[in-house]
Amino acid sequence: MEIYLPIAQVSVDIFLLLFLSLLVGILSGLFGVGGGFLMTPFLIFMGIPPAYAVPNEVNNILATSVSGSLTHYFKNTLDYKMGLMIVIGGVFGTLLGITTFTYFSEIGKISLIISLLYMYLLAIVGTLMIIEGVKEVDQARKKIIIKKKLHQHNWLQGLPLRMRFPKSKLYESALTPILLGLVVGFVAAMMGIGGAFLMVPAMIYIVGMPVKLIPGTSLFVTIFISAIVTILHAFNYGSIDLFLVLPLILGSIVGVQIGQKVGQFLDSTELKSLFAMLLLAVSIAIGYDSFFRDKKQSLNENQIEKMDLNSLAEFTVTFSNEAPFLYGSFAIILAILLGALTAFARKIMSPIIRKLLSDFRKKEQPKKEEIKFPEK
Repeated sequence: MEIYLPIAQVSVDIFLLLFLSLLVGILSGLFGVGGGFLMTPFLIFMGIPPAYAVPNEVNNILATSVSGSLTHYFKNTLDYKMGLMIVIGGVFGTLLGITTFTYFSEIGKISLIISLLYMYLLAIVGTLMIIEGVKEVDQARKKIIIKKKLHQHNWLQGLPLRMRFPKSKLYESALTPILLGLVVGFVAAMMGIGGAFLMVPAMIYIVGMPVKLIPGTSLFVTIFISAIVTILHAFNYGSIDLFLVLPLILGSIVGVQIGQKVGQFLDSTELKSLFAMLLLAVSIAIGYDSFFRDKKQSLNENQIEKMDLNSLAEFTVTFSNEAPFLYGSFAIILAILLGALTAFARKIMSPIIRKLLSDFRKKEQPKKEEIKFPEK
């Protein structure tokens, strides 16, 4: 069943959209990676212009980040001070990214730039994941245990403006997380991804944060950066389409929960190589689509004018055009509410599900037969 996206001005299969967002959500929950660098190319393959695929996926990332961040808040595995330093850099990085995005949009090269960025990004990340996966499998088979230092210092940590981060037990320059945020914000604005694939390694090897605090802090940062990118795209370009955002959020949120549950019962070390191959395949597909495939316009201006919009679609277009800031704010609030609702539902339901599973396992266990000794 096809649904018309009034802002993006294309028609997509709603069931395919839900399936892909669910699949990407499962992969994200299973491997602990953000799904933006997979979902955005999938949206482009479905015929959604990159200029619309990027900001709408960012809005989707906002919802999943709120859900994951609240989960870590309940577990007390967040470093707010470190996160706020990264957010400060992220604000400037986002503004720089939007400026760059505007420049390439004005010269008509934004679609090509986004495709090239994804092609190289997925190729690099996929290759690194294959190398890392092979190393992990080899170490597991040889039973090699690598001992790492608690804190590895580098020249970036010795920059001026040093301050203490009590939660992470660090004393280093505030410029280190600010510079990290600058890069992450730029990438998020240009490519529609949360930046976790950059933040997580940087937090480990450059900032030196404890591993248990990294996922929650990364998601905490992503909330602010995604919100800023969403509002800037809505205000400058009017490119946020709620008809696209809602299916993305619903599929992703459910998929992440499934992926996290399945991941508890699987050893994902060997599966990482398969996931890396998927990234390489998508990279090749993007390269082929960018350079060899004949481009066809899904809808031209005359076709757009002939589309009959229902009252809700007309209201959405009018709202986006006449009050872009309020429209973007509404999209942000909607994503935050859906993400928070999921987090609280998981907190409430998890103990109930664990108890039901525990009771079921007890019933399934065979009762030990009592041994009766013959009476003398």
